[in-house]
Amino acid sequence: MLTRIDHIGIACHDLDATVEFYRSTYGFEVFHTEVNEEQGVREAMLKINDTSDGGSSYLQLLEPTREDSAVGKWLAKHGEGVHHIAFGTPDVDGDAAQIRDKGVRVLYDEPRRGTMGSRITFLHPKDCHGVLTELVTSAGVEPDEH
Repeated sequence: MLTRIDHIGIACHDLDATVEFYRSTYGFEVFHTEVNEEQGVREAMLKINDTSDGGSSYLQLLEPTREDSAVGKWLAKHGEGVHHIAFGTPDVDGDAAQIRDKGVRVLYDEPRRGTMGSRITFLHPKDCHGVLTELVTSAGVEPDEH
């Protein structure tokens, strides 16, 4: 079961300048940074708040490290802005299977490694009213027994 908005992904050309905008304008501080070679991005997670399920909500700022990455291609076509919305779940595998059974295309056969050791998958935007949607199980969260 989806429990929260985990993060909003924002594609940008210059991660450092974008981080500075959110820091100086809204007071958001960087909680975590990393480079995800598999996805071809350098990213910063800005923590917005904690949530009742023990997770948190973030802004995820994404700068492509190569033009042929998904974010690099998206930036070239759309420019900077909201790239995706991510919902938190204790069971990304189970929720992805249930959503797939409802006719929504799940982009990965098996969840992949995401930010901060999370497990992620994406739902096709054409099946989600134009919104690229990510499902996230944070590191250290075990699926509920069914």
